[in-house]
Amino acid sequence: MGSIVGITGTPGTGKKSVAPLVAKELAVKCVSLNEFALSQGLVAQSENEGEVDAGALRLQLRQHLRAPAVVYGHLLPYSLSRAQVSMVAVLRCEPGVLKERLVNRGYAERKVIDNVEAELIGLLSADAYDAFGKGKTFEVDTTYTSPDEAAERIGGTVARRRAPKSRIDWTTNYDSGRKLSSLLSY
Repeated sequence: MGSIVGITGTPGTGKKSVAPLVAKELAVKCVSLNEFALSQGLVAQSENEGEVDAGALRLQLRQHLRAPAVVYGHLLPYSLSRAQVSMVAVLRCEPGVLKERLVNRGYAERKVIDNVEAELIGLLSADAYDAFGKGKTFEVDTTYTSPDEAAERIGGTVARRRAPKSRIDWTTNYDSGRKLSSLLSY
């Protein structure tokens, strides 16, 4: 494998658990975009949260990142180019389950709601498809899938070099105002 396999998704979908398993399966290094940004001094603190300049991250990755590798993080669609990646897996999680995960992690109320809303509408998925194209991008539902199972699915798709065409749409699960209000309140 001479290129980069990307793994992205909303916080809480399993990137940190799945990516090292995929890297092990493919026998390549594993690179966390968050850790890379920290190591390069690209994280600015703003109201108790780190913010990364995606343009600066993109530049540093061009200079320092060498393929083959599995690269993961929610900033993937904004920091790597279509030419740099061979395949990109977008991890997805049912928004109600994702909400529980983020609350259990101690995320602030606003951050929980923002991330649940982003997952509901498929924001990172749409951005990944826009950045990398339909031929390289595919989704993996991690709601009730173990990290090992998700890694196997990703590894199999990478080996086939063909992205599945099916897309996940959570909005049909929240087809009433009551359900949506319950999901997007804390």
